[in-house]
Amino acid sequence: MFGRILGEDAGFWSIRPAAPYASTRQYLGPTMVLETVHTAVDGTVTVTDALVLGDGNRGHELGAGAPGTLLRQVACIQGEVELEVTFAPRPEYGLVRPLLEESAGGIVVLGGPDLLAFSTPVTFELDNGQARAKLVLRTGDVLGFALHHQSAGPVSQVFWSQEEIGRRMEDTLEGWGSWSQLHQSYDGPWQDLVASSGRILQALTFYPTGAIVAAPTTSLPEVAGGTRNWDYRYTWIRDASMTLQALWVAACPDEAGKFFQFLATAAGRLNGGDELQIMYGIGGERDLSERELAHLPGWRSSAPVRVGNGAWDQRQLDVYGELLDAAATLPEYLNDLDPGTRRFLADAADAAASRWQSTDQGIGEVRGTPRHYLHSKLMCWVAVDRAISLAGVLNTEDRVPHWTQTRAQLADSIRKNGWNETAGAYTQAYGSADLDASVLMLAIVGFVPADDPRMLATIDAIEDRLTDSRGLVYRYQADDGLAGEEGTFLLCTFWLAHALALAGQTRRARAVFERAAGFATDLGLLSEEVAPDSSELLGNFPQAFSHIGLVNAAWAIRTAEDEDGLPAAGGGGETP
Repeated sequence: MFGRILGEDAGFWSIRPAAPYASTRQYLGPTMVLETVHTAVDGTVTVTDALVLGDGNRGHELGAGAPGTLLRQVACIQGEVELEVTFAPRPEYGLVRPLLEESAGGIVVLGGPDLLAFSTPVTFELDNGQARAKLVLRTGDVLGFALHHQSAGPVSQVFWSQEEIGRRMEDTLEGWGSWSQLHQSYDGPWQDLVASSGRILQALTFYPTGAIVAAPTTSLPEVAGGTRNWDYRYTWIRDASMTLQALWVAACPDEAGKFFQFLATAAGRLNGGDELQIMYGIGGERDLSERELAHLPGWRSSAPVRVGNGAWDQRQLDVYGELLDAAATLPEYLNDLDPGTRRFLADAADAAASRWQSTDQGIGEVRGTPRHYLHSKLMCWVAVDRAISLAGVLNTEDRVPHWTQTRAQLADSIRKNGWNETAGAYTQAYGSADLDASVLMLAIVGFVPADDPRMLATIDAIEDRLTDSRGLVYRYQADDGLAGEEGTFLLCTFWLAHALALAGQTRRARAVFERAAGFATDLGLLSEEVAPDSSELLGNFPQAFSHIGLVNAAWAIRTAEDEDGLPAAGGGGETP
């Protein structure tokens, strides 16, 4: 409905002073309710935006019964301000110019696959699928707007009064505050950033199914003007599993059981030749075929704009390891799983054990020739290793001998073939001298001690030869079958900090962490990448993977400093 960042013909909804103004913004306390302060010559107004929680949400069950409503409340806190409000929804990414119809209490938006009901106390001028209004607010004036979404069908004209909008805004603030107070107890370095990352990860969760999206946007590019523009509004198994692990530190992964059940339902059985798909729609959809929106030019002419993701049917063997690793981190959330979901997790370990010798596309989702990627082998090792530890929970003690034998074979293969003498490091793929930041996971998942000589050599090689002039880490610099370049990856930089902390090199770890954390926006949000020639954030936004890396690296540094008896000097509770 509102995709104007990808092209002028897509929709938008703006509320802004008519005269020149300056703006600041913040989340209100420990919530995901956004307050923007516009200061003009004659006065100051605040615009408060919130996605409404379910009525009475407190602590647990955050998001249950959410009505699919966006609130925007405008208040004049000083002086007098003339505002311009423009409401221009454009269904189907701007392909549809809808019909706007006035109704008692608001405006109904008709056109495309979805319907909107716009609650407003203001009279708008309607013209060609757009609503405009000018209004003057004086000190103490408050106006509320509400935008309700429903799927296509009989029009249900749900309009909220000003009193209902105010009540729902307060209820949403209280719901987030209650949840944060109940679940967010991390006490350590960068406490504010860890807490905000926990809320961001929670906000990326689709409550009805337990799915967790990688990012809420599509086609924000990896390089401005480039073609590496992907749709991230889906559930990648690796992202979601790691999100649950990060929430264990930064909040509380209450919905872990729901997520595992969601995957078991979406994936079906994994016996025989069936493989675990790497990603799903938030309702469990499997077919995520990619298409291009030719009518949109893209952000800064970064075309094509894509809907769907062509990687959905790739073979990526690492997903089995991420899934089992999350389960092993959160065993208390497995106790109430139904037998089918337990069987699904056990079958995922069996799939890793039977397929680890195959080639795949790897964590980088390379669109070229499949290879024997070291990270994929490692995560297959993780899958069987964690399955062994979970055998009692999964009722699979009879499978432990086979898993133990496979784990030994995997370990032998990684040690023999993963190390490259020419590079003096563990490398991207068997037989390759190319460095890849994902091999830092060798230490992070516990395959090899971080202070092992070969692991230390790998850490040094990545820091010396796979970073830009600022010390930010590239994912890799090998040919991946795709045109164009990409920026440095914040997740990979946090991985480096994490590995250094595990090696006991906490001063280096802190320096690397703060390089990456310093790119958080004024709201504490991180994208996927940073432009190689500037400090501009690139890629879909906010990016779950980057916030996962931040949380886990902060935890690793805190743990290492506690073990060394070092004070948590610098950064404790402060945004770098």
